[in-house]
Amino acid sequence: MPAVVASAPGRVNLIGEHTDYNGGLCLPLALPQRTTVRLETRSDPRLRLRSRQESDGWEGAVEDRPTGWAAYVAGVVAALRADGDDVPGFDAEIDSDVPLGAGLSSSAALECATAVAVAALIGLDLDDPGRRRLAAACIRAENDYVGAPTGGMDQTVAMLARPGHALLLDFAGDDVTQVPVPLPLEDAGLVLLVTDTRVSHTLTDGSYGDRRTECRAAAAALGVTELSRADLRRVEAMADLVLRRRARHVLTENDRVRSAVALIGAGDWTGLGRVLDASHVSMRDDFEISCRELDLAVTAARGAGALGARMTGGGFGGSAVALVPASALDDVRRAVTAAFAEAGLAEPAHLVATPGEAARVETVS
Repeated sequence: MPAVVASAPGRVNLIGEHTDYNGGLCLPLALPQRTTVRLETRSDPRLRLRSRQESDGWEGAVEDRPTGWAAYVAGVVAALRADGDDVPGFDAEIDSDVPLGAGLSSSAALECATAVAVAALIGLDLDDPGRRRLAAACIRAENDYVGAPTGGMDQTVAMLARPGHALLLDFAGDDVTQVPVPLPLEDAGLVLLVTDTRVSHTLTDGSYGDRRTECRAAAAALGVTELSRADLRRVEAMADLVLRRRARHVLTENDRVRSAVALIGAGDWTGLGRVLDASHVSMRDDFEISCRELDLAVTAARGAGALGARMTGGGFGGSAVALVPASALDDVRRAVTAAFAEAGLAEPAHLVATPGEAARVETVS
């Protein structure tokens, strides 16, 4: 039977949080850490799924609806079949070094690796329009099948990323526009340090969905279809304090993304650090999605020499990202780890984020 191996990256969002589903801007980059899926077609319409990161596999008909991690694979199959693609039954073997539950988009990496592998099996194009179509199918898999109310940033960057670049994404209207932004960190003597707080991050427990609901309510109160279209002066006049804070975060975060792109282009890394700091304050105070561990990681990194730091991802746990001089990397790592130990918290994990490659086919046999 034909077999395909494909992989897709995790991602870290440099800036632009909870803006994608509000028709706004974000600036993610693909991680070098990837999820790999090996698919081998079957002669019957069944799926048999195994993962090296999970103790339990799953097997069932292509029409069945598994729960847990297997739903991300089955959801992609369902979305592609709904598009009219003749997806066969297959056996899948999955492996990943994208940290799970860390806010680094392990779910989108699994979805996109699956989608690219299926595309190679059935002869779908992997040009830019083809990748966009696959990204849309993966978004539907996560939103409609799995029930995680995320935006489209994760799947879009996993499908369209470029090595050495962040990807400026604009979610205004129906068509996502993307502009690669060179990120010459090594030339500037800098690294992006990602700290996984080990606080479990999940997108289906209601907290993320609560923020989407609040943003929809704020948009309705302001009379706009997408919150990013609102006027900040009207936002500041809102009587509902919670909705005012949520809307203020979205609008000011969009401005911070624009500033970040300009500062990167100008090589003003100190200025970029200040923008990252301001983003964290907004997420902590206005959007209220940080937590003790994320705040500690950010504060400790700044105190040890990072130019700026912020929580990254959906919030309520997960990871922080810090812009760090390469010469201070070890000091920052040690300082964050020591701060967690002093606070009686579990030891965090660290990785250096270098802008990686989009989902790709590895082998076909």
